[in-house]
Amino acid sequence: MPKIFQSWLVAFALGASVMLSGQQPADVAARVGDRVITLKEIDETWKKAEPAEHGRAWQALYDGRRQTLDRIIADMLIAQAAKARGVGAEQYEKDEIAKRKKPVTDDEISAFYEQNKGQLQGKPLDEIRAPIRSFLDQQKTTAARASLIAELRKAGPPIRTMLDPPRLPVEIASSDPVRGDASAPVTIIEFSDYQCPFCGRVTPTLAKIRDVYGNRVKFVWKDFPLTQIHPLAFKAAEAAHCAGDQRKYWEFHDRLFANQQALQPDALKKHAADLGLNASEFNACLESSKYRDRVREGMDQGERLGVTSTPSVFINGRLVSGAVPYESFVNVIDEELEKNR
Repeated sequence: MPKIFQSWLVAFALGASVMLSGQQPADVAARVGDRVITLKEIDETWKKAEPAEHGRAWQALYDGRRQTLDRIIADMLIAQAAKARGVGAEQYEKDEIAKRKKPVTDDEISAFYEQNKGQLQGKPLDEIRAPIRSFLDQQKTTAARASLIAELRKAGPPIRTMLDPPRLPVEIASSDPVRGDASAPVTIIEFSDYQCPFCGRVTPTLAKIRDVYGNRVKFVWKDFPLTQIHPLAFKAAEAAHCAGDQRKYWEFHDRLFANQQALQPDALKKHAADLGLNASEFNACLESSKYRDRVREGMDQGERLGVTSTPSVFINGRLVSGAVPYESFVNVIDEELEKNR
């Protein structure tokens, strides 16, 4: 969607919010003779006609408000902690981030280079080592600050956020791969791509969530290969379902993310053999494209929901986009668990 149009939609949503706050009687948006048009009618019509655009606009509005609210709360917590220590807020934040942040290693730079080699236009590692180091360093700074804020929120005064997040109903098909307790209060649905480096980067984060939250969360996988930039992703998605025929879907899934540079058809067959799958059954499934339509179903569903990038994760219907830090997922999960108490 063009940025200008998206900005207009957000502006419309903001205007609607203002009118709902009381500057217009009830929620009347217009009168045509005796006919009254309400904001509720407008929103329902918009949502029905353009569900993806409607969802993106309201998500953008919520994200802007929530990020600003979180920034205000974080600044308050840092100021309080700094005052208790008798130092300035800026110095306190700098010192605490330094405690939590580890330096970027050469191994991390090399790993990042290998994961993103296809998007680096063939540049040698030595040529782009410095910008990679800078990028990773900034990521570590962001993660360290998020960790600090999470600790301050946990140790500080009770915080209740009243903003109501937008939720999109994401239908779970009986054929969707699921792991975790079926009755878990938090459902995490991931639209993802096996060749996507950002999806690979978020995979350990999601694994940590499984370890920490146990049976309080369940995970659902949705195929969303970005075929224009990741030509191997679609077949890899098919292959995972072929492995599922032999009850090894998640083992194969994890192996693909551990070997994102080895997604060619022959490599997929080797992964299956290494996992002890029946080779003839797996190969026949893969070569016949048995699960082509199932992969496309995930893509179609994601597009209807307005998904445009991977990973796109829905936590009880709340969208979390990109390979965000662990703490960002935790904030949403904890809020959802609190609501279910």
